[in-house]
Amino acid sequence: MAALTPAVLPEAGVPAPRAGRSRRAAGAWRAVVLTVAALYFVTPLAASFVFTVNDPAKGFTLEAYGEIFTAEGFARSLLLSLGLAAATITVVLLLTLPAMLAVRLGAPRLRPVLEVLCTLPLVVPPITFVAGISTVLRWGPDYLAATPFYQTIIAVQNPSFPVVLVVAYAVLALPFVYRALDAGLGAMDVRTLVEAARNCGASWPVVLLRVIVPNLKTGLAGASFLTLALVLGEYTVARLLGFEPFSVWIVTISGANAPLSVAVSIFSLLLTWALLLILSTAGTRRSRS
Repeated sequence: MAALTPAVLPEAGVPAPRAGRSRRAAGAWRAVVLTVAALYFVTPLAASFVFTVNDPAKGFTLEAYGEIFTAEGFARSLLLSLGLAAATITVVLLLTLPAMLAVRLGAPRLRPVLEVLCTLPLVVPPITFVAGISTVLRWGPDYLAATPFYQTIIAVQNPSFPVVLVVAYAVLALPFVYRALDAGLGAMDVRTLVEAARNCGASWPVVLLRVIVPNLKTGLAGASFLTLALVLGEYTVARLLGFEPFSVWIVTISGANAPLSVAVSIFSLLLTWALLLILSTAGTRRSRS
């Protein structure tokens, strides 16, 4: 036993100071990384804010922020973007969630195929995507003039609510929605929940709305937020198709009033962050409950 004591004591006593030093070093590196990340994100915002409030003639002024809500086209473009976001979220969730459930329950071998299809928009450049949509929109009126689809292809391009943008945004949001829902579905036993509900006599709509959706609220919230952020910030598709949602409006007014344009950009960024914090807090509270 005396021979074993020197071997046991080092294992019990010596690593403690080393563990403390390791924790302190990890804490120091964490602080450095967080500081660098904070500077990376806060410095451009601070510079933008200084640009909006520093007038060479008047000095410090908040006129740019006072003009946001009265600027021509602000309310119209913002409401259009929010409406497009709501429609896009509805469409992409109605398409993605049932398909993912069907594959998980009925054809698990097709999961890689569905994953590839949903992530494919990431490898297609937006300019190429818009070129294809523009070609179809130009081709439609010429070849569908004598068919009932002529009014349909005209209606989807209505500037007051361009449905074609909803379709385009739904395709662009597929990769993000798929990842968010896949993480949520992977965190619960879908097959057991569905079988239990079906054995109790629940129909498939009841299973989806009252069993799957309540257990998937965090994933649905994440998918909805990512889609909202994409729609509010997307510029290429809307600009090349000739529509003016919020992101295009910001660029349009930048030539006439640069401080107002930057102020609106800061406002939209803070609005997006606020929505992210709300959704994150709501998801954390649901998880704890």
